[in-house]
Amino acid sequence: MLNKYPLWKYLLVLFVILLGAFYAAPNLYAPDPALQITGESSAQVIDDEILQRITGALEEAGIEHFGEVIDPSGRNGLVRLRDAEQQLAAQARVSRALGDGFIVALNLAPTTPDWLSDYGAQPMKLGLDLSGGVHFMLEVDVDAAMERRVEFYVSAIKRALREERIRGFVTLSDDGRVEARFSSEELREEARSVVAENHPELVLDRVEDGDDWKLYAAVSEQTRKEIADYAVAQNLTTLRNRVNELGVSEPLVQRQGQNRIVVELPGIQDTAEAKRILGKVANLEFRLVANLDAPPSEKQRYEYRSADRAGQSEWLERDVIITGERVSNAQASFDQNGRPNVQISLDSEGGTLMSRATRNNIKRRMGVLFIERKYRTRYEVQPDGSEVAVKVPYDEKKLLTAPVIQSALGAQFQITGLDNPMESSELALMLRAGALAAPISFVEERTVGPSLGAENIRLGVKSVQYGLALVVLFMILYYRVFGVAAVIALSCNLVLLVAFMSIIGATLTLPGIAGIVLTVGMAVDANVLIFSRIREETASGLSPQMAIHSGFERAVATIFDANLTTLIVAVILYAVGTGPIKGFAVTLSVGIITSMFTAIMGTRALVNLIYGGRRVEKLSIGGRA
Repeated sequence: MLNKYPLWKYLLVLFVILLGAFYAAPNLYAPDPALQITGESSAQVIDDEILQRITGALEEAGIEHFGEVIDPSGRNGLVRLRDAEQQLAAQARVSRALGDGFIVALNLAPTTPDWLSDYGAQPMKLGLDLSGGVHFMLEVDVDAAMERRVEFYVSAIKRALREERIRGFVTLSDDGRVEARFSSEELREEARSVVAENHPELVLDRVEDGDDWKLYAAVSEQTRKEIADYAVAQNLTTLRNRVNELGVSEPLVQRQGQNRIVVELPGIQDTAEAKRILGKVANLEFRLVANLDAPPSEKQRYEYRSADRAGQSEWLERDVIITGERVSNAQASFDQNGRPNVQISLDSEGGTLMSRATRNNIKRRMGVLFIERKYRTRYEVQPDGSEVAVKVPYDEKKLLTAPVIQSALGAQFQITGLDNPMESSELALMLRAGALAAPISFVEERTVGPSLGAENIRLGVKSVQYGLALVVLFMILYYRVFGVAAVIALSCNLVLLVAFMSIIGATLTLPGIAGIVLTVGMAVDANVLIFSRIREETASGLSPQMAIHSGFERAVATIFDANLTTLIVAVILYAVGTGPIKGFAVTLSVGIITSMFTAIMGTRALVNLIYGGRRVEKLSIGGRA
């Protein structure tokens, strides 16, 4: 019998629509503005006492809050707020109440009911131009990068002179230059040739000071600019890698000005974790443990980081063998005694340097220094009597371990001396994503204003409504009963589109809404092709049932070809585009897939229910039919 689906096809269409409605339903529940509190260290625990300090600070400030919880791991605390406009004020109050050592981040807490979330149903993520997510402005400390490079030159020049057996005393001068002192002019000239050959980018200057023949090496202005650009560019790459490790969809990480980087993380749920991971300067330095008879100018004292060895310290040589920048891969693991460690793999240059340093120092000890940028908060009184929090950065350098070198090390080895598995996992992530070439500071943290996001959402929804209303009006007036079927299928298409994007975790942006509006128009294109074909078949003398059958059958190939070419363009846009363009491409791609299903199978099922299996004299499809 013509135009009758078997029962399983009707059930399949109904099942897909109901499943789509279920997974689209979480988008009806708006999230609550919230504060998320976590420790700067992964070992920091959030307990009831800390939660009471948080709620006390909010109550003292008259900020309404509710739903205070600590997650089962004890690493995060969450406090929901009644008003999104009070998020920044609440953040400032809680930050001051807790003091240094804690990260207080802005967040949006989901309100999806358990009967939905238990089955994996979650709301669609919204981009920063709509709602949610966080915006960071980070400043790269290029002066620290310069200091680090000069320290490298001190070590490199010492090593080069030692290899050439040129006796001299190399140190860092007060004005930031490398200073080398020699006992004769001949030694100084030999040293000058070696330095000039190995480091042509340095500006060399000879100075006679009594019996000292001095050679000064300074970084040229051009090299300074190159170092600063490299530091920002390297940090940009590292931050992108760290964002990828966080699993954020459609992030924005871009340079702004000479030494600033903008990071936008739309739809992210754990903003406190993001802030800690992004801002962490978890670098390593490998140095030999200094001999006891070494002069003070050639060694430095560092305390152990582990709580088990609190108060103990070691003297390390100032010369650095390698830093964390030479790490190509890092994985958290456990040693044979069940203690956490990190398995390290070095790049080719790092492996060569490590082998060269250790093969000549077997039975000596090598220290692994952990360098972390931290902040002390200072409150400054303004002329109007208000207080402003100022973050003062400082570098904390602690010793992880100092094992005996039993044999020459190569490109692979392990780091021990970590307190817990969370710390080893975090250190591995830092090193795997790449070490920061210079410390960074958070100079701005904010969400896109709620009013702007709400306005964008309102205008976006209105554009979809207007587009849908015009399409509905046209289809019903022009195609009558068939138009009604097309409108029902179009509504189902929007539900499936939202459900699909929610399931895959896509982030909806303002361009994404434009993709939805375009999808609305494209979805009825298929119906227009089908209905026009049915009209033509009816006009050529076919019976209504044959016209319906022939119209759907013959239009499918054309619909498939047209949508396939558009889908290819959308895939290309996603591959080569960035940010908003990707958002548009994702929405368009998903919309094409769902619209083909609803236009071909969904509309056909409705038309079959209305006209199939019975004698029909005339079709209500407008025109002459």
